[in-house]
Amino acid sequence: MTFKTLTRRDLLVGTAAAGAGLLAAGTGLPVFAEDKPKPDAPLPVGGAGKLTVIHRTEYFEAAQTAFRETVQAFADSKGVQLDISTTNPESFGDFMGKMTAAVKAGNAPDFAYTSNVSIAQLHLLDLVEDVTDVVDEAVAKYGDIMPGLNAAKTAQFDGRWKAIPLIGTTTGYYARGDKLKEKGIDPASLKTIVDRREAALAISGPDFYGWGFTPNQSGDGFGFLIATVQAFGGHFTDETGQVVTFNTPETVAAFEFLRETYDRKGKYAAMLPPGVESWNDTGNNEAYLAGQIGFTQNAFSIYAQSKRDGNPVYANTLLLRAPTAINGDSRDGGNVGGWMTIFKGSANAALAKELALNLLDPVNFNKIASLGSVLFTPAYQKLWTPELLAAEPNLATIKEAVDVTNPFLGQSWPANPNAGVDAIRAQGVLEQSVGNVISGRMSPADAVKDAHQKMVDLFEEGGIAQP
Repeated sequence: MTFKTLTRRDLLVGTAAAGAGLLAAGTGLPVFAEDKPKPDAPLPVGGAGKLTVIHRTEYFEAAQTAFRETVQAFADSKGVQLDISTTNPESFGDFMGKMTAAVKAGNAPDFAYTSNVSIAQLHLLDLVEDVTDVVDEAVAKYGDIMPGLNAAKTAQFDGRWKAIPLIGTTTGYYARGDKLKEKGIDPASLKTIVDRREAALAISGPDFYGWGFTPNQSGDGFGFLIATVQAFGGHFTDETGQVVTFNTPETVAAFEFLRETYDRKGKYAAMLPPGVESWNDTGNNEAYLAGQIGFTQNAFSIYAQSKRDGNPVYANTLLLRAPTAINGDSRDGGNVGGWMTIFKGSANAALAKELALNLLDPVNFNKIASLGSVLFTPAYQKLWTPELLAAEPNLATIKEAVDVTNPFLGQSWPANPNAGVDAIRAQGVLEQSVGNVISGRMSPADAVKDAHQKMVDLFEEGGIAQP
């Protein structure tokens, strides 16, 4: 198995930190900018006689209410007590550490529906049950998992599933269509990130900034930066996932692109919003919804909120395809946006498996999806019904993105998703290295070399010898 020898320290350094945009303690990496830590919450305690469920917080309250009511109705039908917590794993602080202790003690929660926990980490730490039987039954009933989600590469190990896909998603690429039209720019011509940078500069003007991508340490910042590195042909590792290959001319070219982009005295200064270098995961949301920026990428929460609130930007928002690589290679694809897991030694494992299938039942799934808009979309072919597609015109764009047969692998490319890359992300090496370039502390070449060495050190500390 890939990365079996990584230590618990490497795997645990804060899945919470990765989600919240925080620097893991003890890394020795310079802080460019970071969010404030969230207070920890106690982990729910599982046990016989009650079904213990953790689920993510939904953006639309009605969708969250429908989810909870569905789970409650299921528990009532089984005659069991329900203990349900509406929170995300990062709220529990050291989630992996606490979950490891709970599994060892035999009192872990039964079931979790999350969107920001590494399945590879859960598997390598032996925290979750085999759920192959549940996935097989779901596929038999609701069709194949959407091919663009890379689900098997993320949650199947030695042919066995360790998590159950619930919803599928992709990254939303947004552009202000009205601003492009004013400048006579055809959206179809904006193939690469380079094309979009030029368009962002062209549409910038007084109190309007074309460029809405932060390089700061955050979920959005990491997603933008690794996509940029990969667009130029750079990557963390080779195709095995075992050898760090970050220090290449392609990665240096990407860092040079980023240096030029965020140079406040350079060509692109006019398109940079104030403070974009230190935005957290809410910065681009707020700026886009305030009508201040022209391009950004984000989960579909921006789109959903603009629709919900009747914001004028909703009607002027174009959903674009993922930008191609500089050489023209496709970057289309998506990921499972919501996983269901059952924890090792669960006192109610069989019941938790029934709950997973119950949530996938079209009667229940469609109700939640209709209330969740673009944020709660199917992971299975047959759940993409005509009725669901008709509920929101832009759902068709999302379906196209997750229905590709050769999807891009995402942050781990060219390797399959793995715990090693998850550990690199949790350490914040990429964002910190770009911060060194933007601040002028290092040249692009030196920053890439420094980041490469930090990744090598991380792997070797975890037992993965590097050439």
